[in-house]
Amino acid sequence: MTQKVLFTGKTHTTAGANGAARSADGFLDIALPQPHPAAENLFGAAWSTCYLGALGLAASQRKVALPADTAVDAEIDLVNGAGAFFLQARLAVSLPGVDRAVAQELIDAAHAICPYSKAVHGNIDVVTTLA
Repeated sequence: MTQKVLFTGKTHTTAGANGAARSADGFLDIALPQPHPAAENLFGAAWSTCYLGALGLAASQRKVALPADTAVDAEIDLVNGAGAFFLQARLAVSLPGVDRAVAQELIDAAHAICPYSKAVHGNIDVVTTLA
């Protein structure tokens, strides 16, 4: 199977009181002073952005128009249990005006499309709800 890299994100992240993350293309430039659990916020933003794209693809494949105010609220928990750190997540998907059965089909399809959803599948607890 031939693979084609579609995009490579390149970032430089520094630690400490003046910590920051910057992307090579200049689209991301964010302060990350330590200590701060910003990684969970960034992961939630990245995953929900990717998931929105996956919802769009799933909708187009099914010839369903997504509402302009489609949204995903992500909550990423950093958990310490049994002496180990791990993540858990909740995604609340808002598809106003879309039939609930169709919306649920899109949500399920988006998880099968989204690379972030694939990456965490079976690795962390994820609860997805239709808001």
